[in-house]
Amino acid sequence: MGRLDGRVALISGGARGQGATEARRFVAEGAKVVIGDVLVDEGEAVAHELGDDCVFVTLDVTSEANWQEAVNETVEAYGGLTVLVNNAGILGGFNPLVRTPLDDFMRVVTINLAGTFLGMKTAVPAMRESGGGAIVNISSTAGMWGVPFGAAYTASKFGVRGITKTAALEFGRYGIRVNSVHPGGVLTPMTAEVGDDGNSDYYRRIPAGRIGTPDDISNVVLFLASDESAYCTGAEFLVDGGMQAGDIALLPPPRS
Repeated sequence: MGRLDGRVALISGGARGQGATEARRFVAEGAKVVIGDVLVDEGEAVAHELGDDCVFVTLDVTSEANWQEAVNETVEAYGGLTVLVNNAGILGGFNPLVRTPLDDFMRVVTINLAGTFLGMKTAVPAMRESGGGAIVNISSTAGMWGVPFGAAYTASKFGVRGITKTAALEFGRYGIRVNSVHPGGVLTPMTAEVGDDGNSDYYRRIPAGRIGTPDDISNVVLFLASDESAYCTGAEFLVDGGMQAGDIALLPPPRS
């Protein structure tokens, strides 16, 4: 018996990194999965790897029409929709606030926050038809505390945390649970593109002593998508290796 037997999941940003790892884990636990992304070649490769239990759809999360098409294709392919993972997001807008162009700010907020909003707006009617389910919104530790020179990213991730709570209040009556996951540093292609290779002293100083992996995040997402978290909704789940446990600057230097 898999932990997600009988579930049908739609995962945005599923072509690589955390999203692709979540798709693989979900299929291994018995789910049917649709991955949506703008990275067509990579997304189709993941779907091919996972076989009949996974379908790829092109999904621009800023487009309501694209979202509706993805939901429709999910229902058509697998007969319903019971899990939504709003995983798609970007880094960006890392400038002093007063030197952040409005276009940069809006691009980050539109993809990270409006994309999450549109995912829930379009998926919930299908989830209600399927009898309920679970929504997992991927935020960040930047949705828990401020990040200097990251006004756009911080605003978007605080927004994901807040909209999750509103959604949990509204959708509970339909048997739909909604929670947010807040990763710390995670080694993915996206973070590698901005030069984070996980080898800084910062990661060695945190209690876990290392950067996170996509598996670390997918384990928590799997829990929130399954019946094991049946009494969890409207909550935030930190997966940060202890980054926010306290002032890590006060810890002794990491051992070599």
